[in-house]
Amino acid sequence: MTTDRVRIERGSGNVFADLGLPDADAHLLKADLVARIDRIVRERGLKQVETAKLLGLSQPDVSRLLRGNFREYSMERLLRLLTALGQDVNIVIRESRSEQPGRLSVEA
Repeated sequence: MTTDRVRIERGSGNVFADLGLPDADAHLLKADLVARIDRIVRERGLKQVETAKLLGLSQPDVSRLLRGNFREYSMERLLRLLTALGQDVNIVIRESRSEQPGRLSVEA
């Protein structure tokens, strides 16, 4: 039995940045929005066909979205899907509290 050394590296909190993808903050924000959509659908016990009708999507599109295939969705479209699910969406812009560049985040 061989034992290979495994190197463990602490992530930044943004897997998209850790993978070196461009627009990592935007990808993370979109992932957070999709996770919120998924949580609402599960909490309500909605089937994908019911969700599709509410969101104005096809059932296969809902399936792809909830499985994490959201690259083709803009943030604006994801926000509209949340409002279709009865969620209020507030966009707040405020000055960063640090010297670092501002950040994008979702609070729910």
